[in-house]
Amino acid sequence: MQPLVFSIPMRTRFRGVTRRDGMVFEGPSGWGEFSPFPEYDDAEAAVWFRAAVDAATGSWPAPVRDTVPVNCTVPAVDPEAAAAIVRASGCSTAKVKVAEAGQTLADDRARVEAVREAIGPDGHVRVDANGGWGVAEAVLAVAVLHEAVRLEYVEQPCARVEDLAAVRRETDVPVAADESIRRADDPFRVADLEAADIAVLKVHPLGGVRRCLEVAEQIGLPVVVSSALDTSVGLAAGLALAAALPELPHACGLATTSLLDGDVVRDPLVAVDGSISVRRPQVDPEVAARHRADPATEAWWWSRFERVREVVEA
Repeated sequence: MQPLVFSIPMRTRFRGVTRRDGMVFEGPSGWGEFSPFPEYDDAEAAVWFRAAVDAATGSWPAPVRDTVPVNCTVPAVDPEAAAAIVRASGCSTAKVKVAEAGQTLADDRARVEAVREAIGPDGHVRVDANGGWGVAEAVLAVAVLHEAVRLEYVEQPCARVEDLAAVRRETDVPVAADESIRRADDPFRVADLEAADIAVLKVHPLGGVRRCLEVAEQIGLPVVVSSALDTSVGLAAGLALAAALPELPHACGLATTSLLDGDVVRDPLVAVDGSISVRRPQVDPEVAARHRADPATEAWWWSRFERVREVVEA
């Protein structure tokens, strides 16, 4: 099967994204996904390209577990919708998006309270601000949300590593770093500055499964593996990483195919009773054809693919 440019609608607007576009291509080891977000420049997209090539042509490490516990992901929706997502997921951990542009801390509190009620007193609730707060704003918000629902951790409360460190000093809630690892020139700076308690690792932005294993080993923090809004092709790489980690103390953010209104495989990777079985689904031509991008989008991705390949091969 030839490489495919896909364009899949999101079920709910998520971090400003309404459609998920990218490419999948097949190599001797299986399928790889190349889907850096449109705003990423060619140099940053080159890391995603290496991860896709690694998936299609390389080998993944042997798993030490055959299922991976996962969280459901709750976009910045109203409380009723948030509770419905949690109840439908079957997961005992929920990650809730907060600090959305145009919303208030009161909106965030109402959302996480609805999630807590839906998931029950023994479930875990974590929040992700995607770097949307300043230090003082983050300290206040974390205190308010933790008082309301008892947070497992707060992910990327601020954009700068130094600010993460400052927030971590001012709160008892564990801090997780995502963008400060995957979009940083030095992913280990969060550990050097004692800016995080947890490392969130994403396979494609960090260059592949084995590269992520190296980061996990060197960073010296508990790891949560998360997706980058991948199709099941890309998600399989995240599962391979999570399955190979020596320890996995927290549920992973890999139950994200539920955010997409479609996939490129016939048997998508979905959570059952809060876990996903470790496997590698193959692209189905008939299913994938339903989500083939329009000619203009396809041409744009092919142009990007060639530019980024030149960057990698230079």
